[in-house]
Amino acid sequence: MNPETTYYKSPIGTLEIKGDDKGVHSIYFIDDDFSTSLEVTSGELKKCVQQLDEYFAGNRKEFELTLSPKGTEFQGKVWTELLKVPFGKTRSYLEQSKKLGDVKAIRAVASANGRNPISIIIPCHRIIGSDGSLTGYAGGVWRKKWLLEHESGNKQQSLF
Repeated sequence: MNPETTYYKSPIGTLEIKGDDKGVHSIYFIDDDFSTSLEVTSGELKKCVQQLDEYFAGNRKEFELTLSPKGTEFQGKVWTELLKVPFGKTRSYLEQSKKLGDVKAIRAVASANGRNPISIIIPCHRIIGSDGSLTGYAGGVWRKKWLLEHESGNKQQSLF
């Protein structure tokens, strides 16, 4: 089955979501502004849109979806470890490297984070610099800041 595509208007920009009945393949922020979503027939994409609605409304802290990202074996390990970072918490790239068993792999871990194809749900936005700084985010550092503030419940006062 060919993957389906839909577009989701989030408070921080349009998301392009691709997947099929085997799972969600990708969620990327895109610059195009779609006023309506495409009709979705895949059960996993319908669940994804519903759960994103709940997340942005502040009613969901964990996603319950089948994920099917495409990447190398190492990237898969990094993305699996990202799923273990709790809602509202952060971890440094160094801490993430230690969790994966190789502190020297920090650059490879950062690179794999940057190639995460499933934004928000695989929460690479929760990974920060060892000094607490917001480092790069494929969707833009301003979105990373917004997501961290959203998850902390602290929208008026900046964390950073």
